[in-house]
Parts: sequence; structure tokens; C-alpha cells
Amino acid sequence: MYITYQEKKGIEYATLTKSVREGSRVKKEYINLGRVIDKERNIFKNRERGVFTFDPETGLYGICPEDCVPPKDTRRGQYYTVDRKRHSLLVLRFGDVFFFDCFLKKIKILDVIDAIPYNNKDTLHALLAYYSLSSMTNYHAKDWYELSYAKVLYPNAVLSSQRISETLAAIGMEESKRQFFVKYYDFIRRIQMNDTKGDYGIGDALDDAILLDSCGLPNDAHLPITSVNNHNGIISLEFRLIYVVQQKTGLPLFFRYVAGNVIDASTVKRTIEELKGMGVNTKFALLDSGYYNGKNADILIDAGISFVSRVGGNHGIYLDAKKYERDDLERKENLIQHNGRVYYIKEIKVKIGEKKDKDAYGYLCLDTTMRNEKQKRINAEVSDEEMDEDRLYEEMQTAGLFMLVCTRKVEKKYLLGLYFTRNQVEEIFKIGKGNGKMLPICVESEEALRGHLLITFISSVITKILMDRLLNTGWSPVSIYSILQYQIAQIFPDYLLTSEPVKNMNDIYKHFRITCPSSIPCKATADELARMGVDRIS
Repeated sequence: MYITYQEKKGIEYATLTKSVREGSRVKKEYINLGRVIDKERNIFKNRERGVFTFDPETGLYGICPEDCVPPKDTRRGQYYTVDRKRHSLLVLRFGDVFFFDCFLKKIKILDVIDAIPYNNKDTLHALLAYYSLSSMTNYHAKDWYELSYAKVLYPNAVLSSQRISETLAAIGMEESKRQFFVKYYDFIRRIQMNDTKGDYGIGDALDDAILLDSCGLPNDAHLPITSVNNHNGIISLEFRLIYVVQQKTGLPLFFRYVAGNVIDASTVKRTIEELKGMGVNTKFALLDSGYYNGKNADILIDAGISFVSRVGGNHGIYLDAKKYERDDLERKENLIQHNGRVYYIKEIKVKIGEKKDKDAYGYLCLDTTMRNEKQKRINAEVSDEEMDEDRLYEEMQTAGLFMLVCTRKVEKKYLLGLYFTRNQVEEIFKIGKGNGKMLPICVESEEALRGHLLITFISSVITKILMDRLLNTGWSPVSIYSILQYQIAQIFPDYLLTSEPVKNMNDIYKHFRITCPSSIPCKATADELARMGVDRIS
């Protein structure tokens, strides 16, 4: 078995020759390895395998090394065509990529990203930019890259579909995740937002309160963790992603995933233990009703973690409170105003834990706005058909009613403000599913899924910080990216010429104290020079 080489039109190609015995005869078999990328390391490229390695001694194919950058494809056509639309390769989408790069440098998060041990940092940075700026699937990443300023910022990036899968699998290793989080927690401790939002530093408060929640991510990739899940009567094929968010800042702290059919309440202990193993010791947790049961109450209390949790509608504590405490709930001393709404809250001493042997505080709450809305719906149903009187009375009495359980005594006027901060974790999931590109799940292996989730985590962190800086401005991350994407840059032999930013663009740059240059030094490629009709740079 040996490799022969031949050159065609200035490009070197390789052919594998091996001997194959058929009975008493031996014949030669020829296999086209494709274009030679790196002769010394036996790296080749063909249509079937993409970029790969081949060992002629063992006959084994391998994955392309991270640091290998294959030569850029030369476009034969006059235009770059995407979905039947023609795009010039001499005009780049500029503003959103330029802003994103400046923002990363401003918040000093690049060192955190580079803690991920992946050799081709250009690919890593370009992939993060694509996840944050584009809503398209990874299949279109190369098109986005070729037509944007990203190809100038990250010239060695490789964003073909095959290489993205390999990149995600590489950065999804547990070692990559651990090294990233070590740097990330240092970043959280020192982050400052004082140029637009006052002091955002949080000191050493990583052991403060956490928010814990999960969401189902539907996928059809048939991964081992994909299972049928029944959530509130909705059947789906999914896995569950668990996020831990810091209550004080709303920034994601950690993530893990479990199979789709794993019950939320069973994940608390392992999530807390894994978070502790990452160096984050929490003292207080805010949980949704799906996480509350007697066993988890014992686990958290025994670990010295106080908590606030909503209690499910079928739980004994709630049923007892509704039966014995509802009648005198709407009294003057129980009235609380919060966020423009009126509530009634009654404090009750309760016993929690599997053996109901631990003292805690229960708070029976009535949201009068929610009650009025639900009662209107009930009245509409009654007008259509007659309802059973017992059921009607029960629904009217429980409309807007819910219950919280706390291991610490909390003043009623602060209780709702504390509990509703858990909405921040729902906000993170919205960010992740939108800007962060959690969905759709475009991976074919669990290794690549881990890398995908790490990139979406980082993208969600960046978007959350950006959202904080946009408070009271009328902008959102989506709106500023949408505005800035229309600023273009034209390619000339030795520089890029940016288009004049319009008022909205200037306002965004001014708010973030970013100066947009009129031109950026940049050497055009041979292909770009040919498109200009220029033989060489003068």
C-alpha cells in the first residue's frame, strides 16, 4: 500500500495504490484520496470525506487536526449564490460583526473564550459570532462567513458543515468545559459595566442565591439522551437542559443536561453537587414547583442550603392551606402591593421533608389580577354551558391562588420580589432559544451536542450582558444587530471601505463608545483581486 502524487493545473492530488488478492491473482486497486492539503501529515480533501487524514501504514482514516486550515475554495462564478440570490464577494456584511467583535473586547471576555483548548481560535470565534448573530442552521455557516466581515476578522476559520461538527465534538470534551468555567468564574468576579450601567461587579458573591430550572429541547437526532417526555400533557421527543443562574446578576452560572424522561425533582442533588465540584458553593436556591418534594427539601436542608419554592397544586401542604387558611386570607393585614398588582399573602408554619419533621414557612398567596382574569374565563364558560356547582365553586375559590414554601422567614413585602427573580432563568432560556441558537439541534452525536450547548451558553452570557447595557434605551440585541447588519464594507486591494453609518447606527456606536472607522487595512486575496480586474497590489 502506497500513495502516489500528481499535479493538475498547479494543484497536487493523491492516489492510494494497494494490492488485492483474488484467488491466485493479485491485482492493484486505486483509491482517489483527493487534493493534498498537507503532504507531511497526510492530510487530504475530497467530496466524500471532506478534509481528513490517512495513515498508509494502517489504512485508517482520521479526523482533520484542529490547526489544519485547508486552502480557500476559489469561486469560479461571478457571484456567490445563496438560495438563488446572487451576492457580490467584494461587498461584505459589516456592522453587526464589527460591533460584536468590539463588544467582546469591551467586556474582556475573549480570554474566557480562549480558555477552551481548541487550536484554531479563528474557527472558535467565528462560530460564536455565527451563533450570536445568525438565526440560520449550521448548514449555512459557511455562506454567512464568506459574505461577512467575519472572514476578514477570522481568516483561518473553517466553517464547512463537516468541520463544524468536528469542532463542536472537540470543544464538547469535559476537559474543555472545566477549563472554560474556571476562567468564566474569574470573569464574573471582575466584570465591570460602569461605562453604561453603573457598577456591575459582583465581588466574591458566587456563593449567593441561585435560580435553578430546566427546559425541554425537542430534537430528532436520535441521540441516546433523547426520550419521550410528557410535560403538562404535551408529548415530545426531547432531552432536558438544566441551567443554574445567579439571582443577583441574572447571569448563567452553569449548565448540564439529562435524558428527556428524567423527572426534574430527581436532578437537584446532582446539579448542586456538580456545581459545588466546579467551585461554586451556594447558600440559597429558588426553585420552581417541579423541583419541590420532601426528598429534595431534606437534601437542600442537610446541605445547609436555604430555599424558596413554589408548591405544586396537588401537594398536601397546598391542599391543607387551601382548606383551612383560605377563608380569612383576604384581610387587610395580608394585603401587599407589588409591581402595580395587589396580592394577599398569609404566613403559615408548616412541616416539610419526607418525614415532615422539618420546620418551614408557608405563604398562601392570592394574585387578584390573575384571579379576575381567570374568573372572567370561567364566566365565559358558564355562559356557554352549565357547570357543576361544586366544580364551579372550587375554581372560583382557587383562581389566582398559589403557595410558596421557605426555609427562612421572609417579610411578606419582600417575598414576591424575591421569588419573581426566578423569571430571570426563564429569560435566559428565551435568550438561548433565540439569539443563543439552542434550537434547532443540528448535531448527530452526543459529543457534538456538548460542544453545541457550550457555545450556546457563551452566546447567552454575551447576549444577557448586552441586554443589561441596553436597559431603558428602547433597543434589544436583536434590534441593534438588525440595524447594524445593513452597514457594509467594500473590498479594495489593500483596505476595506465601510459605508456611512446612518443615524440609528451612529446612536448605537455612540452609546457603546465605539468608533466606526471609514477604512480598515486589509490585503485582498488573489481571487478578490481577479474579481476587481487587478493582477497585483500596487
